[in-house]
Amino acid sequence: MELPSFLSHPVWFFCSVVLAVVLRLQRKGSWEARKCRADLTGKTAIVTGANTGIGKQVALDFARRNARVILACRSRERGQKAVDEIKSETGNRNVILSILDTSSMASVRSFAEQILKEEKRLDILVNNAGASGLPYAITPEGLEVTFATNHLGPFLLTQLLLDLLKRTAPSRIVVVSSFMHGQGNIDTSNLWGKNLEKKRYNDMYNCTKLMNAIWAKDLATQLQGTGVTVNSVNPGIVMTEAMRNYSFLLRFIFNIIGFFFFKNAEEGAASAIYSSVSEEAEGLTGKFIDSDCTIVLPSKKTQDPAVNRKLWEACESATNANTRQGK
Repeated sequence: MELPSFLSHPVWFFCSVVLAVVLRLQRKGSWEARKCRADLTGKTAIVTGANTGIGKQVALDFARRNARVILACRSRERGQKAVDEIKSETGNRNVILSILDTSSMASVRSFAEQILKEEKRLDILVNNAGASGLPYAITPEGLEVTFATNHLGPFLLTQLLLDLLKRTAPSRIVVVSSFMHGQGNIDTSNLWGKNLEKKRYNDMYNCTKLMNAIWAKDLATQLQGTGVTVNSVNPGIVMTEAMRNYSFLLRFIFNIIGFFFFKNAEEGAASAIYSSVSEEAEGLTGKFIDSDCTIVLPSKKTQDPAVNRKLWEACESATNANTRQGK
């Protein structure tokens, strides 16, 4: 089948290329990590899910700034590969791997125990690890796997490391949420049990991203006056391995569209890096940082005190922890 004559015209081809370039340039926000001169010498940072995508780019940026960077990864092989690549690119030898699977509360506790034993300070904690498109499953601990991976694991990890963050203050906690958080809904009566309705499972990713935004805001309120700040961020639509659990067709379409419209991993990491190191974000807490590194209002769904309180209590129950500050 021949293309219409106007589609084969050189002018059409030239205009298409120019449009593609413009669209790619417009994906970048006004704040650029490489222009920020923040130095992290003497500081320690943990980045979860740092073996690929946004997490790896955040860890790479911290390493460039001379931080001690701990890559918290589920896969030892992939994590070590990322460590080796970051060391090679930055020359920073103080980049290490520690194993963490945020879907397992036992793994979270083991990781936190190791950190508290080996590290004297923690200046930055970036809760980046997460997954979408996972098949419905209940973990050995009786938790729905996406809920555990995206929210419960980061929730518990942060609470376990909170005293270290306080001792190191000023320190920063960054929670990677999503613009999709507004599409989520929270049923606090049944978050992790085996009776979770399959028809609800399709939007579980959105639900967990909403939980991330609520939790970050509430934790920031609890930590007022401690020197520990907490912000949630939206990385935007990013070309990462987040689609690996979807069908080949969906991944193919995503990649084709994404080439023109979506951010790459380095661009997607900008809001997390901004919240972690920039002077502009110093002292900033309880905010939702958009993909262009500006403060925006999160969904109204984050503003229901009754739901927020029940969510916190449900997370405490699921992780067997009494974590609310001031108790």
